[in-house]
Amino acid sequence: MIVAPEIKHEFADVFEIDANLNRLVKRIELLTHVNPQNIEKAKASFFASKYTEEPEFRYSKLKFDPYKLHRLLFSQRLERIENEEIRKLYQDTIYYYSNMIQCIESIGNKRRFYYNSLRIYGTPKEKDVQNAQFILHIKNEVPSANMDKIYNAEEAKTYFEEFSKQYDFPLNIKFSTSIAADAMVSNSTQSLLIKKNAKFSKNQLQTLANHEIGVHLVTTYNGLLQPLKIFSNGLPNNVETQEGLAVFSEYMCGALTLKRLKVLAYRVLASDSLIKGYSFSDTFDLIHGQYKLNRDDAFSITMRVHRGGGFTKDRLYLSGLRKIFSRYSNEDSMDNLLTGKVSMEYEDAIKELYKVGLANKITYHNNAYATCMNTDKTLDFILKNLK
Repeated sequence: MIVAPEIKHEFADVFEIDANLNRLVKRIELLTHVNPQNIEKAKASFFASKYTEEPEFRYSKLKFDPYKLHRLLFSQRLERIENEEIRKLYQDTIYYYSNMIQCIESIGNKRRFYYNSLRIYGTPKEKDVQNAQFILHIKNEVPSANMDKIYNAEEAKTYFEEFSKQYDFPLNIKFSTSIAADAMVSNSTQSLLIKKNAKFSKNQLQTLANHEIGVHLVTTYNGLLQPLKIFSNGLPNNVETQEGLAVFSEYMCGALTLKRLKVLAYRVLASDSLIKGYSFSDTFDLIHGQYKLNRDDAFSITMRVHRGGGFTKDRLYLSGLRKIFSRYSNEDSMDNLLTGKVSMEYEDAIKELYKVGLANKITYHNNAYATCMNTDKTLDFILKNLK
């Protein structure tokens, strides 16, 4: 992105530090490390043990030196940045990246990883648990043909390629056997990963397209087009905002269902069980035994929360949706939140970057946000009554 020479000169220290951080962290993506390499094998063993033996997950090996990376991160001379708001943003961002590195290097060490994860993603609040329980007490909807999983990964690829034609950016699709979700975006490689052996329903394809392409890839490419790399590498605490925007996109396009909302609620309860000291088997029993969710979905939810040693990221989808829906209800623009991998928490800093010429208006918008296509009154009732 071209920047006026006078801006480049005035904020030379910001650009230098931003470029340094980009070189250090652009390939560090926690999700690519924390996703187990042997999900299907571990699942089969867990089911064979009648849900009693804790799964043994394997993870990819580190490809960087954590200590060296920490030392280089904290060698940045932030005192050179005169603008206090911007200096504070970069300071918080360095601490955020540092926590991320500590998370990655402690994957598999339950105690260390768990506490490192908490520093980044926090714990469910009591009102989050109450919101989840409120959703789970709503009577299930009548199943429709749109929910039948009849499409394979190749057919999903074709669907996503057709969907992405509405956006003027490249869609790089890769198949994977080691991701926790059926599809996810890799920010560092600008790729959409599809689980190779997954089956998809028509509703799920619409959901994933609007979630992964309509938000996660939109913010990836918007971030890459900003003058500063911090937008694409990620601001602190961006997960709640980004996932809130993504699930809200599902709502706006008319794909969000009560079943999907209940999955987000189960994730909150699973995260809460982790905080209470539940084992993998205990969490699985809560979701499958007590709440009667089918065992495959219950395993997936449990695995996502217990991977690495205890991963509370999933608690943020529901609270993020609540906050973004509140913003929508107040008729506030989402544009600032689509500038990259950013957070509502740092919107004042984003506005400051706009003000001084270090941020540009977004190139890509989420097309689903233009008109609300949701017709489900139950969903409206739920979202309007979340605490």
